Amino acid sequence: MRCPFCSNQDTQVKDSRPSEDGSTIRRRRYCPACNSRFTTFERVQLRELTVIKTNGERRVFDRDKIARSLSIALRKRPVDPDIVEQTVNRVVQKLESQGESDIPSNLIGQMVMEELIALDKVAYIRYASVYRNFREAKDFEDFVEKLATP
Repeated sequence: MRCPFCSNQDTQVKDSRPSEDGSTIRRRRYCPACNSRFTTFERVQLRELTVIKTNGERRVFDRDKIARSLSIALRKRPVDPDIVEQTVNRVVQKLESQGESDIPSNLIGQMVMEELIALDKVAYIRYASVYRNFREAKDFEDFVEKLATP
């Protein structure tokens, strides 16, 4: 692993431990060239995923986009960052275990919405407003009304 401070190629692992949900390994590293310490995370990737956008464009799957969109939806909400990371891991694991390498973007959005409704309803509505492209207040009213109706 290259040192992010001095670009030295020869860094040493000082400590390794699994994350709480066991999906990643956290490694504390040390650079003997500049005496810096830094942390890396290692995770299993079952297959390369490609996202098929609604316009037909193909993009390499980026789990960080899911994490960013969840963080935006959950901003100023009482949800622990570890729970957000576990949520991202669950969505990615579901996508990888489907057996398909090409994933429609709307499937990813739907999976994120399923996770958010159980996590935080305000964040669910925030995410839905972007995912479903709400244009006016009436769109919010209709969506919240459907949410409130059992």
